[in-house]
Amino acid sequence: MGKVRSISLLDSIPCDDTPEFILYSGAMNSSLSPSVSAVYAFNRTNELKRPLFGCSVSAGFPSPADDYIEGRLDLNELMVANPAATFFVRVAGDSMLGVGIHHNDILVVDRSLDPISGKVVIAVVNGELTVKRLVKNGESVCLKAENPDYPDIHLAEGTTCEIWGVVAYVIHAL
Repeated sequence: MGKVRSISLLDSIPCDDTPEFILYSGAMNSSLSPSVSAVYAFNRTNELKRPLFGCSVSAGFPSPADDYIEGRLDLNELMVANPAATFFVRVAGDSMLGVGIHHNDILVVDRSLDPISGKVVIAVVNGELTVKRLVKNGESVCLKAENPDYPDIHLAEGTTCEIWGVVAYVIHAL
């Protein structure tokens, strides 16, 4: 898998394609739910292209006439637009169930995307990694949980917050 190292919040996610696994091990803050358990750097060592069928998947009866392969699909090409700015995180907790992000899902995070209002972001709030929806309303900024059982994080004066990136995709097992 590559080198393993702990990171502090002063470290940045690497921007190169070196084979490296990054383990987030920040101190837990009791005012926030733990929502990120690990951070992984992107490492593309080879392609893994799988068949891509050129027909839609029907929820009813399949059509035998649609049995042909359109091409090959590499999930790296689909989900990683900017490899130097992409990293992955594993989710811990269920504060984002409302947008289909579940415990143990892998999030594909792109640091080159603008963290605009309405986007789901990875943020460090007072030293704690979290995944929430960024909501900007005039001068106020809120990190919104997508589960009514969890409070939103309203960023008040004196709160330290750094946006690490925007969630581009969710990898979710069924």
